[in-house]
Amino acid sequence: MTLDLARLDAVAAIAAIRDGSVSPAAYAEALADRAARHADLNALQSFDAEYVVRAAVEAHAAHPGAALAGLPVVAKDNINTTTYPTSGGTGALLTHTPGTDAGVVRRIVQAGGFIGAKAGMHELAFGITSNNAVTGAVHNPADPTLIPGGSSGGTAAAIAAGTFPAGLGTDTGGSCRIPAALCGVIGFRPTTGRYDGDGVVPISHTRDTVGPLARSVRDIALFDSVLSGDTANLAERAMASITLGVPRQMFFDNLDPAVAAAVEAQLSALSAAGAKLVEVSFAPIWAHNDAFSFPVVFYEVMRDLPAYLAEHAPGVSFDALVAGIGSPDVAGAIGSQLGDMAMPEAAYRAAMDEHRPAMRRIYGQVFEAHGLDAIVFPTTPLPARPIGGDETVTLNGEQVPTFPTYIRNTDLGSNIGAPGISLPCPVSSGLPVGIEFDALPGNDRSLLALARAAEKAMAH
Repeated sequence: MTLDLARLDAVAAIAAIRDGSVSPAAYAEALADRAARHADLNALQSFDAEYVVRAAVEAHAAHPGAALAGLPVVAKDNINTTTYPTSGGTGALLTHTPGTDAGVVRRIVQAGGFIGAKAGMHELAFGITSNNAVTGAVHNPADPTLIPGGSSGGTAAAIAAGTFPAGLGTDTGGSCRIPAALCGVIGFRPTTGRYDGDGVVPISHTRDTVGPLARSVRDIALFDSVLSGDTANLAERAMASITLGVPRQMFFDNLDPAVAAAVEAQLSALSAAGAKLVEVSFAPIWAHNDAFSFPVVFYEVMRDLPAYLAEHAPGVSFDALVAGIGSPDVAGAIGSQLGDMAMPEAAYRAAMDEHRPAMRRIYGQVFEAHGLDAIVFPTTPLPARPIGGDETVTLNGEQVPTFPTYIRNTDLGSNIGAPGISLPCPVSSGLPVGIEFDALPGNDRSLLALARAAEKAMAH
């Protein structure tokens, strides 16, 4: 039987290389061919086909029995690599090649993998469309006229197009999970602090995390093991042992009909497989969420970004970086913090000292009161929309603001540092739709075990 190398998940690709069904070079050549055929998606910011083939052979030879054994991985272009530039998708850093790899990259190399390409992204990760005025828009493989989501849009698009089996993104308010949902792949945000955070162009040290994207939950579990060092096997979960909270308020408000239909169908499938679904409410949490989300981002980015430049790109000043921003939405966001309207320290301190503890307390109380394993909800209220709608998009006949609408459901988990995973809903036609499962902070492996059970239940 001929292997469809472009559609193998990472676990299957590693097994095929390990048992000799395909050589590391042949596998890398097949991915390079896919990259050339899908160049119009603009998913890859940096890619060298000859390097990928050579690196696959060398990585496998150096680590033949390792977890990733010669696997090429695509990484978002805000994650430091010494083999390719790390631009953050912004003009001042386009030729910036760091002197050291990010911590997550070192872990991948130690496990026998390597970074085969850098992926396009929303400029400085400050948006969800990946419509980047400096490096060009990333296109959605499901329909190239549409956004792939963001800010890790290139990683999601490359995996969905079969160019890479898995990759790394970053997630501050939904940037792994949103593009996963819009492109039809899986995106995981771990508990904040679970993975190494050094060597990543930052927004907010409180909220940022690297996260893996892939085509299967078993791939996500593999990368979680590599990136965290937690090699415990996933427990086998029966859906009958799982209790899921369904937060109808806010998370299910004003959904696109296609999203509503796809998610409700999967809730029915999960229930039919034995899961207990319980309606829950987080009503008191939203005022705290609003007082936390943007104050933390705007206060920390103005300190974390200059600190990154000082350590990793000392030849680039913060003023030069700001001057090189090409995307109007990003320029507006950063520019709003340069003058007297900058986020005050008092709002930041209140967010950290008052609002985050309150959110975590309310979140934990809901889980405890209902005996929840996770909550489940639509990853985004709407599917992908046309490229160019950076300010507003159409939802149920009305123009709504793009950024807050797409992050509405993913933002809370980011703010409390909880793990969350977006799975693609099986759809017979139409655009990809994501369904997300969020757990309590620290419960990453149990969430992945739950997601694997849900993946099987939804597939049937």
